[in-house]
Amino acid sequence: GAEATEPPSRPYATAVIAPATAEALVLATAAPEEAPAEPGAAMAVPQAGQPGLTLLGRVGVVDPYSLDDYRAHGGYAALRRAFDIGAAGVIREVTDAGLVGRGGAAFPTGRKWQATASQPAHPHYLVCNADESEPGTFKDRVVMEGDPYSLIESMTIAGYAVGAHHGYLYLRGEYPRALRLLQNAIDRARARGLLGDDILGQGYAFDIEIRRGAGAYICGEETALFNSIEGYRGEPRSKPPFPVEQGLFGKPTAENNVETLINVLPILTGGAQAYAAIGTAQSTGPKLFCVSGNVSRPGIYELPFGATLGELLDLAGTPGEVRAILLGGAAGGFVRPDERDIPLTFEGTRAAGTTLGSGVVLVMDDTVQLPRMLLRIAEFFRDESCGQCVPCRVGTVRQEEALHRIQDRTGAEAAGDIALLREVGRAMKDASICGLGQTAWSAVESAIDRLDVFESRGAK
Repeated sequence: GAEATEPPSRPYATAVIAPATAEALVLATAAPEEAPAEPGAAMAVPQAGQPGLTLLGRVGVVDPYSLDDYRAHGGYAALRRAFDIGAAGVIREVTDAGLVGRGGAAFPTGRKWQATASQPAHPHYLVCNADESEPGTFKDRVVMEGDPYSLIESMTIAGYAVGAHHGYLYLRGEYPRALRLLQNAIDRARARGLLGDDILGQGYAFDIEIRRGAGAYICGEETALFNSIEGYRGEPRSKPPFPVEQGLFGKPTAENNVETLINVLPILTGGAQAYAAIGTAQSTGPKLFCVSGNVSRPGIYELPFGATLGELLDLAGTPGEVRAILLGGAAGGFVRPDERDIPLTFEGTRAAGTTLGSGVVLVMDDTVQLPRMLLRIAEFFRDESCGQCVPCRVGTVRQEEALHRIQDRTGAEAAGDIALLREVGRAMKDASICGLGQTAWSAVESAIDRLDVFESRGAK
């Protein structure tokens, strides 16, 4: 027929000449000819381009590759102010602003920096934890892909404040695009004298090195991350000693999450007072929330602390009948749809008996099979346990087995396994070395207690 005579539109893909060098091979696999153009980071920001955004103001507005564009939109004003007020002044501003860690633990950033800066042992290190692996979180990725220079600038300020001359950016292995943008940002900043031996002619030397993870969730734990950078197996260390005294390479280290660091820019440009006026008394400033699941407009939302869960859900739009909302990701807890008034602050969620964690809000409607969801969470923790301590290594397996057994049981049939789950959960919570084991049972516990998961289905 006609098809046979038509010449092939392009050579057969099988007859490719193999790339000559390792670099060429990496490039060929990373950038195949047929790859569709990647959508911009702003696609994940429903509020992109709206006035009044503090942390996401540049996402989708500036060209993430261009340093000039970043500077035209207020970039590097914060670093200049940092040099004007000195390292102690920066720490004072961050403390007065009430900034606390955004990764979930909510430790006061100013206190952490002060503790690191005052350590006599040298050198000091600054580590940015960009190993964003909590299921449901993608806020750091959007910041790094949409506004990479802001992270480079805020790391430089943090390094200056704690007296570090070397910064490590520990990036999740599954973020190749963020890697490209950040490496480009570091190279361009270095070429312009914004990183290197003498930043802005102020006599301060600081440089940033990117280290990539290899897909382990546990390496997001601060001390396991140090082990990973040092080339050891990614296992948490026991504390004390704390990282501010003996962290990376046994030296004083300040480690902050991406979102925590970028909050330093508005604090320095607008002043601590203006920043502290946003949010509530205990949780100041804006917060990024990752909304996904059964919503009309999933993505990253920036809201001041103290906004309620209902306000956030209204922004995202919930078309179906909401059955449950998972706050804080796999390590967080479920809340019922009638708890829309929970204020989204660290203290507000604690008072409601749940956790804000890293800002995950995963909405589930009545099409979601919750027992299957819990099993998925249990499988995740079993996979990601590093196996160093027994409670977590064995507990995560026992938890998954019990959830397997009661997938289709309710009421009295499930009672024995639920008792076992509680016992295992308590043991993990009390005796695990790090947060992975301590929170591995949180979501399951909240589903049993708040949602009556293994009770109601018998009645349906």
